[in-house]
Amino acid sequence: MKTKLASNKDFSAQIAAAIREAIMSGQLIIDARLPSESELADQFGVSRPTIREALKRLAAQNLIRTQRGATGGAFVNRIRFEDAYDQQITTSILLLSMNEVDFETACEARYTLERACAPLAALRRSADHLKTMRTEIAHQGQTGLTDEAFCASDVAFHRALVDAAENPVLSYQLAGAIEAMQPLMNMITFTERSREAIIALHTQIADALEMGDGTAVASALSQLEKYTIDLAQAVRAKRQR
Repeated sequence: MKTKLASNKDFSAQIAAAIREAIMSGQLIIDARLPSESELADQFGVSRPTIREALKRLAAQNLIRTQRGATGGAFVNRIRFEDAYDQQITTSILLLSMNEVDFETACEARYTLERACAPLAALRRSADHLKTMRTEIAHQGQTGLTDEAFCASDVAFHRALVDAAENPVLSYQLAGAIEAMQPLMNMITFTERSREAIIALHTQIADALEMGDGTAVASALSQLEKYTIDLAQAVRAKRQR
C-alpha cells in the first residue's frame, strides 16, 4: 500500500485513496482487518485524527465497517450493488445539474438504457415485479394524487421494470438514470403531461411484460420517450411565448 503523501494535498483524502486502491487491487481482501489507527498513523506519518477522517471517508463509501470491542477495528466490507445505489443517484443528480446536460440528451440516455432491460425483463420477470407495476399503475390513477406522489410512483414503476431484468449491474446503472432523471423529467413536464396518457403507456408496458414480449416493451418505452420529449418542447415553447 502506498504510504508516501504529497505535502500539498489533503492527507486524509490521500490516505483514503491509498486504502481504497489496496482494497480494489486485492491487497486488502474482504473481511480483512485494517491496521489499527496507531499503526496507520505510523505508516503514513500523520496524526490519529487524520487517520480517523480517512476511515470516515471509506466508511461513507461502504468500503469498510467498524466494530467495537476486543476483537473490533476497521474491516473491509463486502460491497453489494444495492449499497452503492445512493451514491450513483447522488452523482447522477450532480452531473445533470452542474454540467448543463440538455433535457433531450438526458432523456435519450435514460430510455436507451431502460430499453436494454426490456428483453431480459420479459424473460425473467416474476409475479412480484408485475404486482409492483400493476400496483403503481392503480396508484397513479387515484383522484387527488399529488404531483410529488405521482412522480414517486412513476419512479417505482420503472425501477420494477429494470429490476425485473434480474441483472444487478443493470439495476445499479439504471438507479441513477431513473431515480435522478425521472424526477427531473417530471418537474419539467408536469404542467403539460396527461396522467391518463402515461398510465396507458405504463399499462402497455406491464401487459407486454406479462406476455413475455420484450419487443413490445421496448416499443412502448420508445413511445414514452417521444411523449416526454414532446412535452418538454411544448413547455419550452410556452415559456418563450
